[in-house]
Amino acid sequence: MNSDIKILIVDDDPELLFATARIVKSAGYRVYTSSTASQCMELVKNNRPDLILLDVMLPDANGQALCSQIKADPAFKDIFVVLISGTITGSAEQADGLDLGADGYIARPITNRELLARIGAMVRILKAERERDRVITQLEEALARVKKLSGLLPICAGCKKIRDDKGYWEQIESYLNKHTDATMSHGICPECADKYYPGLTSDDN
Repeated sequence: MNSDIKILIVDDDPELLFATARIVKSAGYRVYTSSTASQCMELVKNNRPDLILLDVMLPDANGQALCSQIKADPAFKDIFVVLISGTITGSAEQADGLDLGADGYIARPITNRELLARIGAMVRILKAERERDRVITQLEEALARVKKLSGLLPICAGCKKIRDDKGYWEQIESYLNKHTDATMSHGICPECADKYYPGLTSDDN
């Protein structure tokens, strides 16, 4: 399922931009296109793509510098940026781009199949990181609930109500339902059965 992944393609060559967009769209991704750095940043702010295929040479900016700018912004640093070039393809140049924060580097010419395979690999990493972040958030929330219950709980010696952080008293069942995932059920212990229901025995049930 690729329709939930947004890919921004940035290239100042209109023919390459059209061809790349057509190939990426054929795999089911949602595609946005841009031919300048300023248009790219506008789309990043308004549409927040998941992945950017960024040409190294643009008319109004250097692609590597633009990648560094995107990665330096806390709001966009988790967007995957793959630099792409048909001229700056040496290993040193590719290493420079990766050092500036790029998540990948594609050298043209490249076959349609390899392009989609590289994009697919990036998307798998992206989804895995999102799942990791989701699990971490769930664990943090669970730990926060445990921490809330691990401190001193003021409980009434008579009615057994618990005083919450705001100073209100509530039934222990209500408190536990709010702060844990436990489901409350009711029963009666043997001591209370003897005290309040002296005629009640197991044979009567």
